[in-house]
Amino acid sequence: MVFSSNIFICFFMPIMIIGYYILPKKLKNLYLLIGSLFFYAWGEPEYVFIMLASIIGNYCFGMLVHHVSRMKNGLSSKRDLYRKLAILITVIYNLGILFYFKYFMFAVETVNGIAHMNLEILEIVLPIGISFYTFQGMSYVIDVYREESKPDVSGQVPDYVQKNPINLALYISMFPQLIAGPIVRYKDIKKSLTDRKLSAQAFASGIERFIIGLAKKAILANSIGEVADKIFASDYSIMGTSVAWVGAICYTLQIYYDFSGYSDMAIGLGRIFGFEFMENFNYPYISKSITEFWRRWHISLSTWFRDYLYIPLGGNRKGNKRTYINLLIVFLATGIWHGAAWGFLIWGLWHGLFMIIERILRAKNVPHLIKNTKIRSICDWVYTMLVVVFGWVLFKTVLLEDALSYLGVMLHTHTSDY
Repeated sequence: MVFSSNIFICFFMPIMIIGYYILPKKLKNLYLLIGSLFFYAWGEPEYVFIMLASIIGNYCFGMLVHHVSRMKNGLSSKRDLYRKLAILITVIYNLGILFYFKYFMFAVETVNGIAHMNLEILEIVLPIGISFYTFQGMSYVIDVYREESKPDVSGQVPDYVQKNPINLALYISMFPQLIAGPIVRYKDIKKSLTDRKLSAQAFASGIERFIIGLAKKAILANSIGEVADKIFASDYSIMGTSVAWVGAICYTLQIYYDFSGYSDMAIGLGRIFGFEFMENFNYPYISKSITEFWRRWHISLSTWFRDYLYIPLGGNRKGNKRTYINLLIVFLATGIWHGAAWGFLIWGLWHGLFMIIERILRAKNVPHLIKNTKIRSICDWVYTMLVVVFGWVLFKTVLLEDALSYLGVMLHTHTSDY
C-alpha cells in the first residue's frame, strides 16, 4: 500500500484518523501499531514477520545494553567489555538481516563474476522499507549504549530506554515514515510516544502538508517520470544529445518530487497523529556545492551516517587523509544503502569524490577564479547541478555500461542519426 493509492486515501487513512481520534489516550499507540502492521502486511504479509523480528530483537538488545551498563559489584570490572559485545551483536543482527534480504544476491552475483564461478542464487524478494526500519531500530540501541554515561540518580530506567515494547514497536513500524522515510531518531519522538498533544491547527497543517506531498508525487513526479522512463528505455545508439539531456533533467526532477513528496506526506501524517518528524529536504537544487547539496538532500540519512558512521570513524579529527578516507567510506555506504548494484555504489563514490575535492580546495584557500559575486554564484550552481545530474544518470541506469553510454550521448561523444 502506498500513500498515493486509492485504497490508502479513500479507506485506510480515513479509518485510521477517525479511530485514532475516537479512542482514549491509553489505546492510541496500540491502535497505531496495529494499523501500521496492517499497512505493511497489505502488500507482502509474509514479510511483516521480518519487521517483527527486527522490533523484538532491538527491544531485547536495548534492554540488554541498559542492564549491562548498570552492572555493579564484581561484574563492573568487565562492564565495558560486555557492553561492547552487546552492541556488536546488535549491529551484526541488524546488518545481517539487511544484508541477507538486500545484498546477498548481489554478493553472490559479484563473486560469480569475479571468480568465474557458478554459485546458485536464491531468489530473495526485498521487503519494502527494510533499510528504514533497520536503521531506526539499530540507532535506538546505539543511543542506549551511548547514553549510559549519564547518571541514573533515581534508580529507574532512564527515558532513553523504552521499557514498553508497544511504544518501541510503534517507533520502528509507524506507517507514515515506514516506506520512504524520513529516518526518525528515537530521541526526537520519545516524548511524543507517551505524551503528545492533538490540535485542530496541527491537524489542518498535517492535511495541507499531505496534499502538497501527494501533488508532488501523483501529478509532478509521475508525469515527469513517464518522460524520463521512455527516454532512458530508448536505444542510446540512435539517441540525440538534446533528448538525452531532457531525459536526465526529467529524472532529476522526478526523483526529487517523488522522494520529497513522500517525505511531505509522511510529515503531514505525523502531524495528524501528534508527531513532528524532521524535515528531509530543504531546496537541494539551489545548492552551490556538493557539500551544501548533502546538507539539503535526504537530511535524515546524511545526519544518520554522520552520527553513526562518520563521527565514530574519527570524522575530521585525525588529519586530512583520514578525513578523506572517512568521507569515501560514508559515501560508499550511502550508495550501497540505496540499492544492491554497482551503479548505486559508484553514485555514492561520485558524490564522495567531489566532497573531498571541495574540502581540499577550502583547506588550501584556493581563490575562486571568478571575482564577480553574481556570476560566481551562477557558475557554482551550474557546477553543482552538473555533478548532481550526471550522478542521477548513474543512479537511474544502475548498470555502469549503460550509464557510460548514456553519459556519452549527453556529452556528444558518439555519432547518431539525429
